[in-house]
Amino acid sequence: MAVAKPHRNFSSRSRACAVAALAALAALALAPAPARAHHSGAMFDMAHQITLTGVVAKVEWTNPHAFMYLEVKNDKGVAEEWAVEINSPNFLRHNGWTSSTVSPGDTITVTGAPAKTGSRFMHGMLVELASGVQLRS
Repeated sequence: MAVAKPHRNFSSRSRACAVAALAALAALALAPAPARAHHSGAMFDMAHQITLTGVVAKVEWTNPHAFMYLEVKNDKGVAEEWAVEINSPNFLRHNGWTSSTVSPGDTITVTGAPAKTGSRFMHGMLVELASGVQLRS
């Protein structure tokens, strides 16, 4: 004698919930992962930090990273422009910065990681203002 299997009858509401759940899972699976490449420190020599003192030529208060351009005198006394990448304006605000904390003409000291290429580019990690105030960047 054959045993009959119970018939499962899904209601249209149950079916709609199942379809919605599957669609949500599919959307999550297909969603792109956040781009993290620009947060990599691979281009900087984090093991050998340097400190530069110079006059601010320009400040770019932009996302995803703010930039400062400094005129720094080399060993021969000739001014060279250094690009200093610092964190996002949002991060900076949480660490006491405003868009006018550093302005062209200010003399500041920046400690951070130089570019591995040897170019005049660095990731600034600490900025000391002329007043002696130190800010994380």
